[in-house]
Amino acid sequence: MMESNADSFNEQPVFAAELFPHRSLGRRGFKVLLALSGAVCLLYGMFFIATGAWPIGFFFGLDFVLLYGAFWLNYRSGKAREQVTVSRTDVSVRKFTPSGRMVEHHFNPFWARFLVRRHQEIGILSMHIFGEGRRTDIGSFLNPDDRESFAKAFKGALATVKQRI
Repeated sequence: MMESNADSFNEQPVFAAELFPHRSLGRRGFKVLLALSGAVCLLYGMFFIATGAWPIGFFFGLDFVLLYGAFWLNYRSGKAREQVTVSRTDVSVRKFTPSGRMVEHHFNPFWARFLVRRHQEIGILSMHIFGEGRRTDIGSFLNPDDRESFAKAFKGALATVKQRI
């Protein structure tokens, strides 16, 4: 029974985070933008078709379809996420693609190294975990402020785990 309690203690996460890409325009704003741009494209498209310049009306419709497609791709890429956990025995990074496929990376916390590439003016450019011949990036879709706060918290969690031998 003692080993079971010790094993469950070692598996308890010291740190857990779920990372999502930031989207500045919500669903409601997207619908409003689409309705307004659709109305403008329809109004001007109909005007040009009525005046005999039908190719211009066609391009207004094409503009609207391309705008919708760009936002659809943007929101689809926003479904990507990463789950990062740190326990005394494991550093786990689970990456979910927009299609729902999951890739999981595991590292020994005592061998894992956290590499942060910085630029003097921009801040953090990239974050990587590597160890035992493997490497993965973390939070490549985060904005600079979120990268800073995540890097600080993750680095602290790794240091905490390595101190508790």
